[in-house]
Amino acid sequence: MGEGWSVRRKQVQRVRRKEGLKVASKPTRESRQGDSTGLPTKATHPNHVWTWDFIFDRTDKGSTLKMLTMLDEYTRQCLVLRVERQIQSKQVFETLLQAMATYGVPEHIRSDNGSEFIAHTIQQGLKEALLHDSPKASPVLI
Repeated sequence: MGEGWSVRRKQVQRVRRKEGLKVASKPTRESRQGDSTGLPTKATHPNHVWTWDFIFDRTDKGSTLKMLTMLDEYTRQCLVLRVERQIQSKQVFETLLQAMATYGVPEHIRSDNGSEFIAHTIQQGLKEALLHDSPKASPVLI
C-alpha cells in the first residue's frame, strides 16, 4: 500500500473522457413518495408550523442515540426532545399526539422525507385521531 500515484476520481474521469472511453454518470434519484404542498414557507404565529427531525449521536462506548426533536417554527420553542436507542414510526406518532395534547394542534407539520415521518402509521393515525374531532384541527404534513 501507498505505492504509485495518488489521483482523484475526477482526474481519472477526465482522462477517460479525453481518451474517448465511457464515464459512468451519476444515478438518478427517486422522488419522494408522499404528498407535499411545499407551503407555508414561513410561520406567522404560534402553532402555525411545527418542524420535526432526528438527530443522531454516539455514547462514549460507541452505541447510537437517536433524538426526535420537535419545534414550533414561530416561537422556536422546543416542544419535544425524545432520546432513545431506536425510535419507530409508532413511537413518533405517540410523541406527536402527546405534544398536540400539551401545546395544541398545529396548522402544518414540516419534515424531511424520513421513513418514520411519511410512514402509513403517521398518515393514517393523524386522520383517525384528528379528523373525527374537527376538520380544522388536523395539521397538514409538508
